[in-house]
Amino acid sequence: QVQLVESGGGSVQAGGSLRLSCTASGSISGIDVMSWYRQAPGSQRELVAIIGSGDYTDYAGSVKGRFTISRDVTKNTLYLQMNSLKPEDTGVYYCNAIKMRSFWGQGTQVTVSS
Repeated sequence: QVQLVESGGGSVQAGGSLRLSCTASGSISGIDVMSWYRQAPGSQRELVAIIGSGDYTDYAGSVKGRFTISRDVTKNTLYLQMNSLKPEDTGVYYCNAIKMRSFWGQGTQVTVSS
């Protein structure tokens, strides 16, 4: 089992920045891919950013150039640096890890006001 705990959400004005963290615990060896998803009210959960083996990264088009995904393996922590935030970035942000199956955190709320 893998446990994921997100933190760092909050309320900011448009143009501001936030850094989300996701700390993994449990049986974490063998996790290859970790990612951030978000879900806005009334919408489906969508992939925001992904980091794989060799620190390969990819981003949704809507956040490319503004968000950066990274991880610190010594701290078992995944990060999402979010800059130039827009109201449409509002939603609950979830951490995801793939190890034989998909594991999810509980989510952290991000609210961006105009």
